[in-house]
Amino acid sequence: GKWHMGVNCKTRRDHCHHPLNHGFDYFYGMPFTLVNECQGTDDPELAKSLQETYWFYTQMIILAVFTLVIGKLSNLIPVKWKIIICLAICGLLHFISWFSSYGFTKYWNCILMRNHDITEQPMNLQKATSNMLKEAVTFIERNKHRPFLLFVSLLHVHTPLITTEKFQGRSRHGLYGDNVEEMDWMVGRLLDVVDKQDLKNTTFIYFASDHGGFLEAHRGNSQLGGWNGIYKGGKGMGGWEGGIRVPGIFRWPGVFPAGAVIDEPTSLMDIYPTVVHLAGGTVPQDRVMDRHTLLPLLRGTEQHSRHEFLFHYCGVFVLSRSWHQKDSGTIWKAHYATPVFQPEASGACFKRGICPCFGDGVAYHDPPLLFNLSQDPSEANPLSADTEPLFDTVMRRIRRAVEEHRRTLTPVPPQLAPYNNIWKPWLQPCCGTFPFCWCHEENNKA
Repeated sequence: GKWHMGVNCKTRRDHCHHPLNHGFDYFYGMPFTLVNECQGTDDPELAKSLQETYWFYTQMIILAVFTLVIGKLSNLIPVKWKIIICLAICGLLHFISWFSSYGFTKYWNCILMRNHDITEQPMNLQKATSNMLKEAVTFIERNKHRPFLLFVSLLHVHTPLITTEKFQGRSRHGLYGDNVEEMDWMVGRLLDVVDKQDLKNTTFIYFASDHGGFLEAHRGNSQLGGWNGIYKGGKGMGGWEGGIRVPGIFRWPGVFPAGAVIDEPTSLMDIYPTVVHLAGGTVPQDRVMDRHTLLPLLRGTEQHSRHEFLFHYCGVFVLSRSWHQKDSGTIWKAHYATPVFQPEASGACFKRGICPCFGDGVAYHDPPLLFNLSQDPSEANPLSADTEPLFDTVMRRIRRAVEEHRRTLTPVPPQLAPYNNIWKPWLQPCCGTFPFCWCHEENNKA
């Protein structure tokens, strides 16, 4: 399915970010992410978040060139024509690079791969559902006689909401609801295959989401990015519950008690040690692990999550922290910074398209906004020293945990820096002779 970690680092064929370089034996899916540009019917998604910055730079270069030309012709600015021409060429190259990054997104980013080979460029979104499902089913059938790990990252329910004709109009909740119903059908098909191959009682299944609803995704009055119920905020908001509280559904008949509900904080990072535990291995001991195996909690041998502190990031910035106070079971959440909603009372960053992690789009809080999630999961009523006797005690403990956490960190380059988001032709995966990157091997095979 959707890998979203990229492919190459230094050359077009080094595959340093590819799944086969990170422990997987087989890959079929999108190496990048699914964006509106892949469908071509909705507003551009990648360009929307960065186009203001790049257009500002382009305007500054145009203004500089225009000013120098006028100054040269009127003898007010002693500058050589070579300098003006070089500046104009730089501006043109900047514009071409920016336009190539976003004007041809469908051809550069919306591709389908099997292992290291590109099978569709651009990919056929209408056939993506059946292709992904067919690959997952055949993988189970191929590996049914030995232990296997199947990781399916569905293109549903992600904008653009690719929904086959069979499921369009099925839901009372519009296109998003239709997409949810198709996803439900796909998951059901996979579970049916597991049952049919007599693997039901020996297969650990975990269904989850990577984040809450994308509130800014709209088409007119239609909400395309899902709903978050009573929880505040949504995708990419640094720590509001609406962005980080997601479904967690497990199935393992005969091992996990049926119908049990566990109300304890866990993390998607817990998947790794859980899988390692199931496989009989041990996690690396040479680094700090912000994750724990879920098996004791799911089997009922432990009543509380092993997580005491969770740190909620936006990019490289920790905007909020949670403390699971094990002696009382209380979960405290402290927001040191929160996104500035636009409009103010909207609960989302509609004008920007996605909430920023720093700068004027973020409000900083001193003292932090503190919530008792056990009593106020919707984060509607921030506490203070006047309303909560434990306020100072809780804040001291959270601050100490943050200091301990920071001592374990290794700095990493920011993923969303402008240079990292400019198209780099020497890294572009291409199934033909660059720049003529078009192929439809999936259709040919069919």
